[in-house]
Amino acid sequence: MNVVAMQQKVSEAEWQARVDLAACYRLAAHYGWTDLILTHISARVPGEVGPDGGECFLINPMAYMFHEITASCLIKVDIDGKVLSDTDYDINPAGFTIHSAVHAARPDVGCVMHLHTDDGVAVSSQAHGLLPLTQTALTVSGNLSYHDYEGIALDLDERERLVANLGDSNVMILRNHGTLTCGADVASAFTTMFWLERACTMQIKALSGGVKLNMPSAQSAETVKQQVANGSTSLSGLAWPALLRMLDAQDPSYRN
Repeated sequence: MNVVAMQQKVSEAEWQARVDLAACYRLAAHYGWTDLILTHISARVPGEVGPDGGECFLINPMAYMFHEITASCLIKVDIDGKVLSDTDYDINPAGFTIHSAVHAARPDVGCVMHLHTDDGVAVSSQAHGLLPLTQTALTVSGNLSYHDYEGIALDLDERERLVANLGDSNVMILRNHGTLTCGADVASAFTTMFWLERACTMQIKALSGGVKLNMPSAQSAETVKQQVANGSTSLSGLAWPALLRMLDAQDPSYRN
């Protein structure tokens, strides 16, 4: 569809959600967080109601690489994954199983981000999970949850167990699978994922050194947890415009 026609066809709020979500896909590609056409990032369409009266969501077409995603190519679906927008492409049913579970259970969540990075999957496969080893890890570990691996996420019954494990957390490690973050908007989900992925990379590098690790004290870990809870380390509102400026300088086509 012509970009101008698409922009005129949807609400201003939906178009902004499309631009932000497309930017998030491009940023995932920029940071090397891709897995061919697999993994997904979804966003709730603000104020949008589908034919059945339920909420609507945006997700990537299955045939696109992350660096190709644009605002107009994103597919609108309902909570069951039924396609609501004009498109020649399908969505990944396994991918939307995870995302629909979170969106349905958490009305406070505007965006869900799921990755299969080398370091994220490596940490998800370690019995101790994410260690409270670094300041970066401590900024996310106080809000961290885990979900055990059950196979490729095609079984809709898994959704109940996944959201029970997630609870009110915005950070999850899917055991033997990857990482997941969610947030009120795309910016918060992305920045949380940035810290989670960096924490995983730092842990893999620290463990590979072959020397005894220096662990932060329990008191310092609790201090960081409280600082995060108080919002003193929240940077998404400042970082997101800067990230968009970087994308615009490199290739602004995500806005198309």
